[in-house]
Amino acid sequence: MNAPNTVLRSLRLSKQIPRCTRFTNAPPRRQFTSSIFRRKQQPSADDPEFVSILDGPPKLVRVGKRHGPGLIILAIIPITAFILGTWQVQRLGWKSELIAKFEDRLIRDPLPLPPTIDPDAIHDFDYRRVVAKGHFRHDQEMLIGPRMRDGTDGYMVVTPLERENGTTILVNRGWIDKKHRDKRTRPDGLPTGEVTVEGLLREPWKKNMFTPENQPEKGMFYFPDVKQMAALTGSQPVWVEATMGMSIIIIFHFVMSC
Repeated sequence: MNAPNTVLRSLRLSKQIPRCTRFTNAPPRRQFTSSIFRRKQQPSADDPEFVSILDGPPKLVRVGKRHGPGLIILAIIPITAFILGTWQVQRLGWKSELIAKFEDRLIRDPLPLPPTIDPDAIHDFDYRRVVAKGHFRHDQEMLIGPRMRDGTDGYMVVTPLERENGTTILVNRGWIDKKHRDKRTRPDGLPTGEVTVEGLLREPWKKNMFTPENQPEKGMFYFPDVKQMAALTGSQPVWVEATMGMSIIIIFHFVMSC
């Protein structure tokens, strides 16, 4: 009786225990779905909401929106390059014209300066070599500066030249060191009696935006305002840069540095 009970008990246990236990720790299999993704159906021409590409073309350019800084910079670069190139060409033309003017006028003999000079005609004789005789009015000397030369501060000396006919012109006599600002420290540079001045006839100078205004009542000049200086000394508004004793090459470099 015990043997059949033992067999039945073993059969019951075998049903409860799985036959194969080596796959109990295996990862679960992926579950695949059989759903099919369908594309969104495009509206047909019969659909009342259908919009043709002719009726609503794609927006290739943003309308009503500000462009970014990168696009603005890219647009500015060619414009700036064009402006700089045009300026260089114009400057080259100006240089070439100026050199041609030098070559034509500096090789000519000095022209005696007439007693009375029309200020409007000076432009046609700019950089023309001229010669004039008279007496320097050292009591009306004016200094323009400070002006640097070879790393040293100094001034340009402008002295009225009173001529025999009573007319007076302004003569730029050159540069002096600031330690000789007082004319008593340079007695050799104060010629007396009649002198002959040879130089270049120049147009009135123009003030740039960085130069301060002159103060003639205090004897302070930062740039040569020919009309202002002529009115102060009773001279004609005529500016001559003295070049006596200079060669043509030195005159050329002297004028280019002014």
